[in-house]
Amino acid sequence: MKKFLVAIDQGTTSTRTILFDTSGNVKFISQREFKQYFPKNGWVEHDPNEIWKTTLTSLKKVLQKANKLNGKILSIGITNQRETTVIWNKKNGKPIYNAIVWQDRRTQEYCDNLKKNNFENKIRNKTGLFIDPYFSATKIKWILNNVKNSKKLLKSNDLLFGTIDTFLIWKLTKGQKHLTETTNASRTMLFNINTNKWDKDILKKLKIPYKILPEVKNSADNFGSTNKKVVGKEIPISAVIGDQQAAAVGQSCFQKGSIKSTYGTGAFVIMNTGSKKILSKNKLLTTICYTLKGKNTYALEGSIFIAGAGVQWLRDKIKLIKNANETEKIAKSEKNNYGVYVVPAFSGIGAPYWRSDARGLITGLTRDSDWKSLVRAVVESVAYQSYDLFDAMKKDGLKPKVIKVDGGMVANNWFTQFLSDIINLKVVRPKVLETTALGAALLAGYQVGEFKSLNEIHVKSKKDRVFSPKLHKSLRNNLLQGWKQAIRKTLA
Repeated sequence: MKKFLVAIDQGTTSTRTILFDTSGNVKFISQREFKQYFPKNGWVEHDPNEIWKTTLTSLKKVLQKANKLNGKILSIGITNQRETTVIWNKKNGKPIYNAIVWQDRRTQEYCDNLKKNNFENKIRNKTGLFIDPYFSATKIKWILNNVKNSKKLLKSNDLLFGTIDTFLIWKLTKGQKHLTETTNASRTMLFNINTNKWDKDILKKLKIPYKILPEVKNSADNFGSTNKKVVGKEIPISAVIGDQQAAAVGQSCFQKGSIKSTYGTGAFVIMNTGSKKILSKNKLLTTICYTLKGKNTYALEGSIFIAGAGVQWLRDKIKLIKNANETEKIAKSEKNNYGVYVVPAFSGIGAPYWRSDARGLITGLTRDSDWKSLVRAVVESVAYQSYDLFDAMKKDGLKPKVIKVDGGMVANNWFTQFLSDIINLKVVRPKVLETTALGAALLAGYQVGEFKSLNEIHVKSKKDRVFSPKLHKSLRNNLLQGWKQAIRKTLA
């Protein structure tokens, strides 16, 4: 009988469940998009029930496919959009408010007050993070303070908090397990990454009750099994890991200094720093890369809020393209960018600036500029933002030589070559672009004993293509000068 591993990849715009064989090959994908809600300027929400529905539907499709292929599913791994916050009633499993998404900026004022009270250093030393609306903590606080009934439910001990992984585990196990793991916990701004415990001081300061928080486990661990009544069969859930860390596992970034960059809705660069925590002097985050057998491997991370979401904006909001694949042809058709830049600060700007009050900007337009200039500028902006991150790493004394990339955007050859040109580094694209899901699936396989070591996982990693810098130095410098000017205007 064939052996399979399943990954639930719950992202910001869609849920995908993917069936892998034990060599890491994709056998089947079921994907479901769900609605984005923007109730006010800077607010971003999802309906947790819709996320659950897309998860269950796509999982059932994958189970049917595994049956048809006459295979046995060894285990499920879950990977998910991080920081997104759900609070639900544990009696009936119903969320008391929409999920507040990682991109949401509604708690900006509260974050500013915490900074004014000199709380940032304490947060930084304990959690590795900066005080920002991006993380879950202030989202939890907002729901508890603004949703009718929350106080009452809190008093009767009926409220539970979770990032998306926790909510899905709760649903899949029919309310039997209230769990998370370290990489997701480390993005809440409530978790002490030195002790691997929820931090009582921070909880007290933010007035967040400990009792609503899930138990924190290793990234590969026992998270219970799917409930037969819910899913149709019992399958162990053996790995849970935040999406960016999952991609680092899928790209085999197990060596200290290895680095991956994922280009999905946002873009995220993660560098494995081993057992050592590095506090960046250039506003990169210190986070947990993965935890195995109680031992943390740490990472430095740079976050770009808008990457593929910029392409989505071109498609859905200003309707310049019908689908993302068109961007390659359009960008290629322009000889150069004619001085047009887009800074896509649609929900603030992430590392290394961390300015949540910044908003998007288009600069350099002339009578000669057309819609194609705008499309190309949006795609280019992702490479420039990446340059800013790698430049910050360089200033921290870390000099990457090769970058492993993944995510939907890197299927675009023009973009991936332009990225290599701008960051002036070799860029390696893997055969399996589904590295996020692959990381979760392989960790699940590791937990159930299918792989005996991380080295056995490393062997599954296969290259598709290597892109090397080709751009003349002076042209590269000119492009970067234009970008730096655009950033200055945005921040002003």
